[in-house]
Order: sequence, then structure tokens, then C-alpha cells
Amino acid sequence: MTILTAETTALAGARRSLMPLWVGLLVYAVLISVGDRLLNDPDTLWQITIGQWIIDHRAVPRTDLYSFTMAGQPWISTQWLAQVLLAISYTVGGWAGPVVVAAGSLALTLALMARALGRRLRDSTALVFVIAAVILMAPHMVARPHVMAMPVMVAWVAALMDAADRRAAPSLWLLPLMALWANLHGGFVLGLALVAPIGLDAALGAPERRWSLLLRWALFGVLALIASCANPYGWEAILASRRILDLGKALATIGEWAPTDFSRIGPLEVTLLVGLGLALWRGVTLPPLRILMLLGLLHMALSANRNLEVLALLTPLIIAAPLARQIGGAETPDGPAQPAFGAIAAVLSLAIGGTLAFATLHSFAPPRSHTPVAAVATLKTLGVQRVFNDYDFGGYLIASGVSPFIDGRTELYGERFVVAQNDAVRLRPPAKLFELLDSYRIDATLLGTADPATKLLDHVDGWEKVYSDDVATIHLRKPDASHTAEPKIDPAR
Repeated sequence: MTILTAETTALAGARRSLMPLWVGLLVYAVLISVGDRLLNDPDTLWQITIGQWIIDHRAVPRTDLYSFTMAGQPWISTQWLAQVLLAISYTVGGWAGPVVVAAGSLALTLALMARALGRRLRDSTALVFVIAAVILMAPHMVARPHVMAMPVMVAWVAALMDAADRRAAPSLWLLPLMALWANLHGGFVLGLALVAPIGLDAALGAPERRWSLLLRWALFGVLALIASCANPYGWEAILASRRILDLGKALATIGEWAPTDFSRIGPLEVTLLVGLGLALWRGVTLPPLRILMLLGLLHMALSANRNLEVLALLTPLIIAAPLARQIGGAETPDGPAQPAFGAIAAVLSLAIGGTLAFATLHSFAPPRSHTPVAAVATLKTLGVQRVFNDYDFGGYLIASGVSPFIDGRTELYGERFVVAQNDAVRLRPPAKLFELLDSYRIDATLLGTADPATKLLDHVDGWEKVYSDDVATIHLRKPDASHTAEPKIDPAR
């Protein structure tokens, strides 16, 4: 019986160590197979361009180097290291490089999540959380710095929650992880903010040594704050996050920062309803501090679509231990997992081989919707300097060496500017468009062919349409130009 028990325990430990590997491999394989979708974001283009500038100049930007509207204005890149990695990957592998980096980061993120959950919960329960996370994260699975910081975020929070569950203080070996996060993405501020509630949760669970534990967590928090300043900008990197929060109405004009829309049923609503139903059915309860953290993450997700991945990845880590105590946990939650170096090597070999094989058969490329190649080529022949562009074309303009009116660096432009540009393109009201065109002495416009402003300029004297395709249209300011088509009139109106 003893031998049988030992073998069963060893088998369970091996299975637990392999489950994250299979999760990571499956996620990576799926993402590589749909790799073009990882490039479906115009910001990827300017991220790579800035990364290459950092490599070439061996410095980080401190002012705007690209737009003509904000040239020379203070601006820092808190994601400089991720931008450098994206630029290197693009130089080495073309568009396949950023695809592999993004797919690998996402696969590692979910593998780490599965590993952390597998220590507390049954494999089946852990996989349910992983699947829910994939569904909620899907819209933001793109080759951008926030994806590269996700594995660090999961590893950081998983380690803090593990320490809290053991009623202990976090290891100081976590501090380099915070330093890495602070150089990859500005979201490291969330990691700092979570130290306080998680530490308080740990202290409340150990009344006999509450004050000593609080002191150790407070010391760790101070050291983590210092570690986060180990970046080229120091304290400025922490303060930069405030610029995003101060964007106000401008956030609603950007899809990823817009609040969640419940007018139609979506993945978040389904997830919340299923989770609530299961909690009511099983009578799941959480400690007060973990409820507050969960509500805070939910508020973030409801306030901005961008935060869905934060909710999806961190919620399971926060509730795993109390959930395991109430619905049943892993067979050997505290036992050491087997290293399984052979399995890791096999999975890596399979991933590398599969990537090389697929890359020889498929050429990755960003979608045409935000890479107006022909339009920008025409724009360059016109010799214009001040171009009023669609927000989604800003990244391609920067990558093409053309100074944009606006691009995805929203914190640089500020609330009023972003809202004014968005209103002008959508003719809210029409006078806003001509106000901006005149006040910034615009030479030409590069707008989406379907944009309301494009359709209006087709019928306005002084603007000549010189290029148009199904993606973008160029109008050139020309005082003697007269419109060639009368606007259509609907008799019913």
C-alpha cells in the first residue's frame, strides 16, 4: 500500500508539472497558426520604430521625435525594453519575429497561470480558468509591450499570493522581477499597488504575528518601489501612469480604453454570470481583502476593455486558495513538482520546429486596414509636410518616416487634442474638421475612405482628391480645386 501510494503521489506530481507545458504549447501553436491577428494593431508599427531608434542611439526618448503637432514636447517610453525586443525580433525574422515574441509571451503567461493554479486546484478547475482567460484576453492578444509584460505580472502576483497563503513575507528574490516589469511596461504600477492589500490579507490571517508580518510586507513594498525605479527614467516612470488616467473623455474614443458595453452579450458578461451562478450554487466565500481586490479588478475591467486581461489573469490567482478549501483542491497541492527537464526540452523543440516549418509556408504581415502602403507612397511624392491623418494610420506613418498629426501615443497628445481629432474625423460638428485643418495649416489629409470627413471633403472646394482605394483616401489642399461631384440628396428627407 505504501509503495502504491508513493507511486500515485509521484504520478500526480508529474502530471501537475506537465499540465502547464501542454497548456503553453497548445496556446502557442494556436497563436502561431493565426499569427497575422497578432499584428492587428497599428501601435505595433511605431513600437518597433521607437525600439530601433533606441538601439541606434543607445538612449531612450525624452521628447516627441515623430509628430509635427507635438514635436519636442516631453514624452517618455516606459515600455522601452519591450520595444527594443520587438525591434530586434523584427530585424531578425521580419514580421514573424514579433508574432513569435507575442505568441511566446502569451503562451508563457498562461502556462505560468496554469502552474500556479495547479498547485491549489484540480487540473480540471485550473483549465476552466485558463480557458476563460483566453476568451477574455483574445481581443488584446497583439504584438505589443503589454503582452510581453504579462508573464512577469502573473509570476509577481502568483508569488505574492503564495506568500500570503503561507502567512509569510515575499522573498526578496522577487525584486528583480519588479525591476524587469518596470522596464517592459507601465502596468508595473498595478504590481506595486497590490502589495498593500495582499500583505494586509496575509497579516490578518496570522493574528499571533500580525504586526511583525505587516512590518516585513511594508519593508518589501518599499524595496519593490525602489526596484521599480531601476529604469532609465527613475521616478518619472511611476508618474507617467497618471497621464493615462488624466485622459478623461479621450479614453472613450479608443476601443481598448472604452468602458465595457453591455448592450450586447459578450464574453465578460457570460463569464460574470457563470461565475456568479457557480458561486451562489456552491456557496463560495472569500476573505474581505480578497473580495476588495476582486471588486477592484472588476471595476477596472468595466471601466476599460484594456483591463479585461488583468481581471482574467489575476482573479483566479487571488481566489485559488480559498476556493480550493471549499470545492476541493489538487491531490498534492504542497508537494514539489517534478522538474521534467526532458519534457520541457521536447516541448521547446516541438515549438521551434513547428514555428520554422509554418514560417516557411506562411508570410506574416499586418492587415491592410492600418497599413495604407499605396496611399503613403503617393503621399511621399506630393512633398507635403503637414498631414491630417486617421488615428489608426499614425503608426504606419511613423514607420514610413512621415510625421503624423496623431498616433497611438495618446498620453502625449492629451485629452482635448485626441477628442478634437476624433470629433473632426466624425464631423461632430463639421466645422470642427475645418477648424483643425486651418489652425494646423494642413497640406493634405490621409483618412479612411469610409470616414465621414473623407466623404465631406469629396464635395468641398479647395480640396482635391488625389488618391483613393478601399483603405485610405488623400485630399490635397489646392485653392483652385472645385468638387467634381454633387452631394447625393435623399428626397425622403
